[in-house]
Amino acid sequence: MVTEILLGIIAVLLIVLIFLFRKRGRVEPKDVESAISGTWIKLGLGDTIRDLKNYAEDIRDDYRSLDQMLRVPKEKGALGEIALEEILRDQLPSDMFGIRERILDGKFPDAHIKSPVGDICIDSKFNLDNYKNMVDAADPKEKEGFKKQFLKDVQGQLNKIADDYVCPEKGSAKFAFAFIRSESVYYFLVTEAYEILREYTKRGVQVVSPLTLSHKIELIRAVVNAKKLSEQADKVEKDIATLSRQFSDIDEKWRVFYGTHLKNAEMKAEEVDEAYKRLRGEFERISKPIGGVKIV
Repeated sequence: MVTEILLGIIAVLLIVLIFLFRKRGRVEPKDVESAISGTWIKLGLGDTIRDLKNYAEDIRDDYRSLDQMLRVPKEKGALGEIALEEILRDQLPSDMFGIRERILDGKFPDAHIKSPVGDICIDSKFNLDNYKNMVDAADPKEKEGFKKQFLKDVQGQLNKIADDYVCPEKGSAKFAFAFIRSESVYYFLVTEAYEILREYTKRGVQVVSPLTLSHKIELIRAVVNAKKLSEQADKVEKDIATLSRQFSDIDEKWRVFYGTHLKNAEMKAEEVDEAYKRLRGEFERISKPIGGVKIV
């Protein structure tokens, strides 16, 4: 934006000079000075330049603030924690993860994911100062020195993660995540320190970036959902087995009732009906007239 404004100012001044040249055939220094001064005042270029100066100073101050924030370990770590928290909140339900909670007999990882295989801890506290120094260094020897120091910093942090957060005997998963908020730093480690990362993977520490962490979270969600489906299937199977046993009991009782009691009751009912019929026949016989006289 600043460049475009400056180019516009230059274009205006050139147009003025060309106009004077074509009009008079030549341009005197005083004409140029007068034209520039007049154009400067008419277009308010003084105010524009002053605004540009203030704008540039604001950009410089913002850059210094950001640079300072990146250099301070506490604030730098906070950036990683914020990015990590946003990823977890976007992709997981609140009951599947925790942020800076006390787990594993007193440990406080930056975050952890609750999974069927245990708590998957995530650490995001990486010091990137030496990486920045390496990128900024012009001298090859200095660049190589900062590179070695940065890799040493990374190994120190990975050792801490392996010792603190890969402990299945305390309830963790058999692996933990080392979260690096910068894709460029992650790419550098994958390409320049692949063997180091591979060795720590054997110890259960997986280095991830925002993109790769998101991918792994999707896999974890799939595993959790599959386990829930399996548990529901097991529950349905158990419910069906229970219902089957209950039906067998009822079936057996029904067979006893129908085969014994109900049939006995039916036989008793027939006996009572026969006795009733005989008794009724006797009453009818007795009530018949004898010698023309009806017995009441």
